[in-house]
Amino acid sequence: MHATTFGYPRPQLRRKEWMCLNGPWKFTFDDGQQFSQPSDIKKWDRTIQVPFCPESPMSGIHDTGFHRLCWYQRDFEIDTKDDERVMIHFGAVDYSCRVWVNDQFVGTHEGGHTPFQFEITQSLRSGKKQILTVCVEDDPFDLAKPRGKQDWQLNPHSIWYPRTTGIWQTVWLEKVPSSYIDRIRWTPHLERWEIGCEVFVGGTRCDGLQLRVRLSANGQTLVNDTYEVISNEVHRRIALSDPGIDDFRNELLWSPEKPTLIQAEIQLFSGDKLIDSIDSYTALRSAAIQKDRFMLNGRPYYLRLVLDQGYWRESLMTPPDADAFRRDIELTKRMGFNGVRKHQKIEDPQFLYWADVMGLLVWEEMPSAYRFTHEAVERITREWTEAIDRDYNHPCVVVWVPFNESWGVPDLAEKPAHQNCVQALYHLTKTLDQTRPVIGNDGWESTATDIIGIHDYDNNPQRLLKRYNPEAEISDILGRRWPAGRMLTLEGYPHKGQPVMITEFGGIAFVTKPIGQDDKFAQSAAWGYALGRSKQDLQNRYRELLEAVNRIELFSGFCYTQLTDTFQEMNGLLDENRNPKFSIEEIASATRGLGLEKDGQIAMAINVDPGLTIPPQHERPGEQQIPPVAGHS
Repeated sequence: MHATTFGYPRPQLRRKEWMCLNGPWKFTFDDGQQFSQPSDIKKWDRTIQVPFCPESPMSGIHDTGFHRLCWYQRDFEIDTKDDERVMIHFGAVDYSCRVWVNDQFVGTHEGGHTPFQFEITQSLRSGKKQILTVCVEDDPFDLAKPRGKQDWQLNPHSIWYPRTTGIWQTVWLEKVPSSYIDRIRWTPHLERWEIGCEVFVGGTRCDGLQLRVRLSANGQTLVNDTYEVISNEVHRRIALSDPGIDDFRNELLWSPEKPTLIQAEIQLFSGDKLIDSIDSYTALRSAAIQKDRFMLNGRPYYLRLVLDQGYWRESLMTPPDADAFRRDIELTKRMGFNGVRKHQKIEDPQFLYWADVMGLLVWEEMPSAYRFTHEAVERITREWTEAIDRDYNHPCVVVWVPFNESWGVPDLAEKPAHQNCVQALYHLTKTLDQTRPVIGNDGWESTATDIIGIHDYDNNPQRLLKRYNPEAEISDILGRRWPAGRMLTLEGYPHKGQPVMITEFGGIAFVTKPIGQDDKFAQSAAWGYALGRSKQDLQNRYRELLEAVNRIELFSGFCYTQLTDTFQEMNGLLDENRNPKFSIEEIASATRGLGLEKDGQIAMAINVDPGLTIPPQHERPGEQQIPPVAGHS
């Protein structure tokens, strides 16, 4: 077994021994739906590079047409002992799949953004190559499944991007003992200087198991405890001792400025015999809401976020190489941001790992469906639950967002069923995780929410300053019909003192180089909410816009649109190759609001015309109604 250039695919529960199955696989489309099992396929006509999806150039297929079914196959070799189990893991497969090993069916999974695993021990053949086959179904016209930014038209349009079909995250194997550490759940309780530790043992249930937990940070052992495993579970709150007035525990707090991680070694014993061992990590960090402010570690913390779509032209939703996530986070921090709003994508755990290590806050957002049906509600509920379970342990994740701009609940303002859906997902999220704020529906039409997020693409700084001026009553601000003709808070759900943030704004497009005429994603003009005429114009407009937003006392944070150019959407601060469109130092200075009053700094004067009128905003293309694909209402 060996590592891969993408790194260990499950950073919160790592074993030393594992086998990566990325690389060349046999591949074929099944447009006629003629195959029902692996033996039906007599000829594999293509080779694909996993984990890149077939629509991407890096897959070696680069077919962006409509294909509902496709098949994968590869072989592997693995040696096992009598008391070992073999597990196969899939990081993410879009959308549903069936899996066989040596023509024996081992399981199925539905949901395009979350991981799953199967035990395949009984399907392995002794002393022979093993054959793994995967059939994927991904209906390109199905608007009732969570699909995020994946377009339903043949070519990307407006703010939607190429589709992702099939395997798009790492496939891997690992061997585990008959009783093994299956899951671990960390919950920091900062108010008591405690860390909640829940460990679940999988496999054969047996008596006499013990669990040893060793925590360390900065080269110092914090905890070295042993617990009895009862009913294959351990639930403990681990207290960090109070050293007195010189409290070193403050040095353990995790934040973007000082991302201290607590390393964990978990060992499972049967008597004196070590039978399983994993490495993990956690952090002391709290994320909460107090009155009208976001609180990090018990202190008000101003959020400076950037919208991150998580796409690359050559590899789509999959990073092109092992360093891509780290580079993106490094650039984000250099530009003065302390966090990202991952937009319409459950990101690969490797991104969250680097955000944990490097110190970047993450708002995690569920990819939307675009129809409201019984099936759509079932799908989003199931997959959102899986996403929360997967990412609960990451200290970088500080806010959950189940809905964006009423996508998937288009009649939220009028229909109780749509309102009940948002409230249900809000309360479900709060049930599954009591430690983080939740935004029920980001952008407008707020119902149940801990933060009121406003999407406002007015690029006139003076109008923004007047619209959100401190003399206006907040009920008046939130009760007006903007942006895009949408109410910010629905009747019956008034502002209850929650923080207010502008969670999408800007979107200034500027093309740094001509778009080739042969580029299928090219448009006659760059798509954005405003257009910069030159590099200097873009710089000036960004600086003036950020000066205004940083001055608005109502806001306890912001999220600028967006980090990078993404296909036809050319409104990134970076181009699609991650090159800054103007000086990264100038970007950082404007982002941080240097010279402004916020964060204890000195205010700069921005004159606002008192007679300035505020016109209604133009509707964001595609936001009001998602048109059905022909033949698929």
